[in-house]
Amino acid sequence: MSDIEIDAIEPKIKPHLILALDYGVKKMGMALGNSLTQTARAFDILAMSNGQPDWDNLIGIIKVWGVAQVVVGLPLNMDGSSSMLSKRAHKFARRLAHRIMEQHLPVTVSLCDERLTSIEAREIAWDNGWIKHERDPIDDISACILMSTYFADPNSSIAIDAVKAD
Repeated sequence: MSDIEIDAIEPKIKPHLILALDYGVKKMGMALGNSLTQTARAFDILAMSNGQPDWDNLIGIIKVWGVAQVVVGLPLNMDGSSSMLSKRAHKFARRLAHRIMEQHLPVTVSLCDERLTSIEAREIAWDNGWIKHERDPIDDISACILMSTYFADPNSSIAIDAVKAD
């Protein structure tokens, strides 16, 4: 779809649809979640350019699918402190919220602790034969686990406009 076609789409927001993003500097895993069924499915892995996505593509996905909420994974250190990557994820979430606002979309953006999701995703992928090599991407599976974390305790996520970066 070209940018013009995506811009012409009148989004129909589905209040139960949530997009989880496992932020990374080189790639970002995506999962779609349904708040009614409390389920998630791996969706895609987007290439990132030094922590920046193809913004038109990402906003287009949000519009086309009618996502009502985006949950961005916050990769904290094990002791709960911020890391360099968590600061970048926070900045990404703020930029995403700003771009969504510019599009006049009624979509909320929040941050959710994603500690250990990659380790758990790799174990699940190995156990199920979804990956053959330890370097195979599991970012979309990590995003599913992030979504499960969110569903287990939605109040633990923090609305992006309610927090400031360290």
